[in-house]
Amino acid sequence: MEKDSRIYVAGHTGMVGSAIVRCLKSKGYNNIISRTHGELDLTNQASTEKFFRDEKPEYVFLAAAKVGGIHANSNYPADFIMENMLIECNIIKSAHANSVKKLMLLGSSCIYPKMCPQPIKEEYLLTGELEPTNEAYALAKISGIKMCQSYNKQYGTKYISVMPASLYGINDRFDINNSHVIPSMIIKIDSAKKTNRPFVELWGTGTPLREFLYVDDMADACLSLMKTYEGNDFINIGSGQEISIRNLAETIKKVVGYQGEILFDASKPDGTPRRVLDNTKICATGWNPKVEMEEGISREYDYYLNHII
Repeated sequence: MEKDSRIYVAGHTGMVGSAIVRCLKSKGYNNIISRTHGELDLTNQASTEKFFRDEKPEYVFLAAAKVGGIHANSNYPADFIMENMLIECNIIKSAHANSVKKLMLLGSSCIYPKMCPQPIKEEYLLTGELEPTNEAYALAKISGIKMCQSYNKQYGTKYISVMPASLYGINDRFDINNSHVIPSMIIKIDSAKKTNRPFVELWGTGTPLREFLYVDDMADACLSLMKTYEGNDFINIGSGQEISIRNLAETIKKVVGYQGEILFDASKPDGTPRRVLDNTKICATGWNPKVEMEEGISREYDYYLNHII
């Protein structure tokens, strides 16, 4: 991939896509093609095909997706599987029709079975039942992986897939009813600080272990793989580090400057006890994450204060 290569980042306004754009620009790649959803509906096959014919991108980062939290995934499964499948089908088909040199599909660690052995290796895909609350989204992403592999096998294309751990950072989704764990905690703890509430109550026992990756670290890994990796296996991108939900809450409390207590309602569900990706393959390429948890949360909290509220 040359500095003047035509690079299309699908989903450039989202947390993942915007981080990839930042990474590309920081490395001197400035011939970046992007379209907002208002400018290009990727679920529309004709519009997507015309875009590829007109713009002729050489490299594609497929970061566009319909995403949401547990509530949205549980209540709108038809929307999640349909929209994500359409986006993947339209982009991959158009990429092949217009001789794209290389494409990267970005997935999610939720593609793995609910009760996977830990740490989760790439070969554990499709070895067990999926988590029911996000099954539709996971199936769409699994289909995208298999689509890339199938095109490689049949047509000799170079389409690769990566599965990041749970991401956080700039452009994260801050919605109390539809956010992932870190932005949700930031909202609750910051609100408690501003209203002088003596405690914040969170669901569960606080004991489950989770892995998080700062989104700019993920983008750096994606660019590295886009330049060097040509295998047909997908690759996990993770920090390899775990933190308990309780310690995560205490870290956010420290960053926010909240003086009250963090309480846990053990009558509420904990979810999966442990979830961490095996990052052996990505680390073998020489990549390692750079942003520590507290630093990453500080950056996200600054973003929340300056751009969300």
